[in-house]
Amino acid sequence: MKVLLVEDDQFHADYLTEAMRSALPEVDEILKAVNGVEGEMLARKHAVPAVVMDLQMKERNGIDAARTIWSERPQTRILFWSNYSDEAYMRGIARIVPHESSYGYVLKTATRDRLHLALRAVFLESQIVVDQEIHRVQQRQIRTHDTLTDSEYAVLMDMALGLSDKLIAKRQGLSLRTVQNRLLSLYDKLGVDSLEALPGDFAINKRTRAITRALNLRAINAESLESADRELQKWLSAYQTRSENAS
Repeated sequence: MKVLLVEDDQFHADYLTEAMRSALPEVDEILKAVNGVEGEMLARKHAVPAVVMDLQMKERNGIDAARTIWSERPQTRILFWSNYSDEAYMRGIARIVPHESSYGYVLKTATRDRLHLALRAVFLESQIVVDQEIHRVQQRQIRTHDTLTDSEYAVLMDMALGLSDKLIAKRQGLSLRTVQNRLLSLYDKLGVDSLEALPGDFAINKRTRAITRALNLRAINAESLESADRELQKWLSAYQTRSENAS
């Protein structure tokens, strides 16, 4: 069995290599990449069936690299390995994982036994495994704010990228009224409306406040915004091309 390890920290790479050799005697070759770009190249070249993927890397993050790998080989099994339990990461993965694949999400603070179980469950048994600590963090976040629906989250991301209500409606295939209703729901769930009692001279920009709250609650993060911006650029380019062809 061939496994690809995508990790930019040498200490963690060595730890994972040792863990894989211990947990997976079936592995006969471990390929290594130090960033997402190199990971995509090796996954393509060697058609690897299994990948351990760090999420935060300087040159292409793990979610973007996984999106490329899955677009080319949707049956690839990927175990994400991260220091962070942000809701934004889980939403980013859920949006791109194909039906044909299994995946896992394990924190770097997990015990060696937990890591071993996740490696075998994802790579050999094709299960979906999410670290228990991530579930606990998500429960704490849910108690802090109501869970955003996928549609509300999509509107939040577009708003964070600077899109107007009309452009959000165009991109998401929604009516302008629906977008405005999604924004009202976002403001309520993120606690923005609690500031409405301020005097008029101290009015708060609700859009900016909502983005700040989402960042503080880890509903969005830098990597999710970076990936979303790349998707937006592709959409804008395609939209402009369609408009030029129609004129």
